[in-house]
Amino acid sequence: MKTILNIIWLVFGGLWLALGYFLAGIVCCALIITIPWGIASFRIAGYALWPFGRTVVDKPGGTGLASTLGNVVWILVAGIWIAIGHVATAIAMALTIIGIPLAIANIKLIPVSLMPLGKQIVPTGRPFAGSYR
Repeated sequence: MKTILNIIWLVFGGLWLALGYFLAGIVCCALIITIPWGIASFRIAGYALWPFGRTVVDKPGGTGLASTLGNVVWILVAGIWIAIGHVATAIAMALTIIGIPLAIANIKLIPVSLMPLGKQIVPTGRPFAGSYR
């Protein structure tokens, strides 16, 4: 079932969403000082490409002060706008029965798009998927 949902997701927006995150990662890496956000964008692009069967957890060891400050900057510069875009897209997808799981996947992308630093994407089938601690 996860594979079917991932294929439907890929066709109805996942590919474009992943390409957007990938391009943002390239721009961030090209600007040198924003490389941490570029790496996070690449990680989110992979998650946006194939979201069903995976989840986002905190990295082991917790997040440090640098990650927290980086996430605050990210929220102010881009995170809030990306989250609003995910909410708007989720509402549009939820208007159809077949789009409801896709809307839920879009909502699952909001936390990592708001605060990408200090997060890790893991398969949900593993015992540590719910919590990394």
